[in-house]
Amino acid sequence: MRSVPATLYICLMVLLAAGAWSQAADPAPPRKENRMTRHAKGSFEVKLTPQPADDPALGRYTLEKQWHGDLDATSKGQMLTGMATVKTSGAYVAIERVTGTLEGKSGSFILQHNGTMANGTQQLNIAVVPDSGTAQLAGISGRLTINIVDGKHFYDFEYTLP
Repeated sequence: MRSVPATLYICLMVLLAAGAWSQAADPAPPRKENRMTRHAKGSFEVKLTPQPADDPALGRYTLEKQWHGDLDATSKGQMLTGMATVKTSGAYVAIERVTGTLEGKSGSFILQHNGTMANGTQQLNIAVVPDSGTAQLAGISGRLTINIVDGKHFYDFEYTLP
């Protein structure tokens, strides 16, 4: 059975590679013609906490993030990983609820992550769950990209609001 630190290391390797991951799909189309696409940018810190898992190839984690920049928020979520026998292949899915202020508008929304790596070739898709926005962020849609530079996490959030 793979130890938690080894599983965490593999999971972190998948996440660290996210800086080179490309988006798998075009941004979600706006729901209304009067929507204008906006970009929010900044940085974030992430804390992953391993959870018990019965299968060494499968990992389970809680995640907490602190967002800075145009998105001033915190988020909490769950992540599942599946690691192949080939070190450069695996996958993860995650759901996180982001709560805070986005360019002056307060509320929350949910992000859905889907990432795969096949022999080092990576794809990452992070999208706002439809109709998950609350308060001033109700009706939000969009996609988020992650870039990792010198171990620091940066985001570019392309989104629309009514």
